[in-house]
Amino acid sequence: MSKLIGPALPNIPWQDKPEGCQDPVWRYSNNPIIGRHHTPISNSIFNSAVVPFKDGFAGVFRCDDKNIYMNIYVGFSKDGINWDISTEPIKFEGDPEITRREYRYDPRVCYLDGKYYITWCNGYHGPTIGIGWTEDFETFHQMENIFLPYNRNGVLFPRKINGEYMMLSRPSDTGHTPFGDIFCSRSKDLTYWGKHRYVFGAAGAWQSKKVGPGPCPIETDEGWLLIYHGVINTCNGFVYRMGVALLDKDEPWKVKERSGWYIMGPEEIYELAGDVPGVTFPCAALCDSETGRIAIYYGAADTVTGLAFTTVDELMNHLKNHPFRPEADPV
Repeated sequence: MSKLIGPALPNIPWQDKPEGCQDPVWRYSNNPIIGRHHTPISNSIFNSAVVPFKDGFAGVFRCDDKNIYMNIYVGFSKDGINWDISTEPIKFEGDPEITRREYRYDPRVCYLDGKYYITWCNGYHGPTIGIGWTEDFETFHQMENIFLPYNRNGVLFPRKINGEYMMLSRPSDTGHTPFGDIFCSRSKDLTYWGKHRYVFGAAGAWQSKKVGPGPCPIETDEGWLLIYHGVINTCNGFVYRMGVALLDKDEPWKVKERSGWYIMGPEEIYELAGDVPGVTFPCAALCDSETGRIAIYYGAADTVTGLAFTTVDELMNHLKNHPFRPEADPV
């Protein structure tokens, strides 16, 4: 059995695997947990991040309002399922050159060195990676953008590795990127980033167009579990599914294993119908080290927020039973 490295989280949202289910990830029976009109201003709420906070949970939510302006909002929950989300976007303190908003979307939140760091796709003459921090989810401080445009999906590791901060990202372009591979970058101070290393790229079928990191990597006794999104370009447009990879613990740009089969894809009506049909996009994972349970928050059809469940053993067994072997018969 594999072991999650980290604190216990006994109040993690959870449902047992349904009888007869053969999939490594299963959906919450009352999905979506956050609907498109969850707040009076929202057109859609999706691709959002959740972390443990005090005796419950806090989150940073992508909300496209009824002007379809993309911004991020704070929310709180006692159980990780029922959410109270602000109708006022997060306001960051910092250099006005950087805090001036063009757009903000697809946040991740990582607890690191006693602070909650938020990363998101930030508009600054094109999409790049914004980063900020908070200690209480009331006051937010914005730091320098991590990269030049164009980049998306900036995801921090939850601790330093060999004395350096590390981040996964997906260099992109100014549009709805028709390509994308995952890279790992390092920093001594969360301001200056370099030593960029290729992790893995688009290949195979369901992940043939582009790939990008999802939730913050999950530390296990065997390495870092990375839940990621993979995209195929079909005759009806892009389809986003979830995969899993295992990265080396000390050199996380080295891939120990990667899934050949996806772990979850759009099947339910709220994943197939919405502003962007055919999307399951993971952005957050809550983990309980005592039980090995993992709860995944994901955006569905770029419209609503869903919740799904798995365990560290389910994902490790999936990697073992369905490894990515591009040179071999995929079956």
